[in-house]
Amino acid sequence: MLTFTIRRLILAIPTLLFISLVIFLLLELAPGDPMAQVPLTVPPEVKEKMRLALGLGEPGYIRFYKWLVQFFWVEPQILFDHMFGTTFAEGKLRIISWQHRGPVMDVVVERLPQTLWVVGLSYIVGIMIALPIGIYSAYKQYSMFDQAGTFITMIGYSIPPFFTGPLVIVLFSVNLGWFPFIYDTTHEVVDWDSFVYQLRQMIMPVMVLALQTTAQISRYMRASMLDNLNQDYVRTARAKGLSEKVVVLVHVLRNSMIPVVTVIALGLPAIFGGAIITEQVFSVNGIGAQLIGAIQANDLPTVQTLTFMFAFLIVFFNLIADVLYGVLDPRIRYD
Repeated sequence: MLTFTIRRLILAIPTLLFISLVIFLLLELAPGDPMAQVPLTVPPEVKEKMRLALGLGEPGYIRFYKWLVQFFWVEPQILFDHMFGTTFAEGKLRIISWQHRGPVMDVVVERLPQTLWVVGLSYIVGIMIALPIGIYSAYKQYSMFDQAGTFITMIGYSIPPFFTGPLVIVLFSVNLGWFPFIYDTTHEVVDWDSFVYQLRQMIMPVMVLALQTTAQISRYMRASMLDNLNQDYVRTARAKGLSEKVVVLVHVLRNSMIPVVTVIALGLPAIFGGAIITEQVFSVNGIGAQLIGAIQANDLPTVQTLTFMFAFLIVFFNLIADVLYGVLDPRIRYD
């Protein structure tokens, strides 16, 4: 297992480099000029100095190399300095946002907690709801619970967040008045009342994102459980006198979790993509809103950085899923 993990980590390096190159080349083809937002009253020589300061006057391969150095070498040093009070990255050039005229990662660090609160909680809630539904639906196949669960999850999986978001706003905010329809990112939790308000404003965006997570994972969980419930080892376990609870929740569930782990691991980066739309609907000032704003402002360094971060999450959680295979199934050996 250790050999496999090290080999996958080494393989991830050229994979990430290739992904970053593809992202950079695609963004190089994007039309527009960030200097177009500069007022016409600014003299041409000042504009030229601004272009040089933003790195727009250098060839593409030099800008790509500088971006790699700044992302993989300088930014980790910034994080290390922030954690331990050192000065390794002092004075070094960082990835500068054309829109904010400041380091991209500083803006990401400011907005990331808002996204993690919504996305992370929605994914946990979705998994906690989906697994029991999938297990019980498979065990009680074709029952009323299974039929109702299949109907609801198919609806949840088919309806996109940009439709369910406004729908829950109209229903629970406009008509019923239960929850605020705009997410206040400046809200601070200082007492019990502010904590309750934080929970109230998180319910709708979390519910919208958790709906698709629950629908997808519960369907995979049900199909995997059905595939294992009819295996010979299940009949053998029952013939040996094991209780039905042990047979289902220990033997069948462990083997059924192997394909589900892939869905859960690879679904986390995908939920960040769904959060981009949800953040726009509920006015959550997270990295999704930052990405949309960067695209509209033609802020290529920010777009490149955030897009690569999403790609990094996919590669990382793919590795996590492969490692968990060996943990869940002792028959799998990578060494």
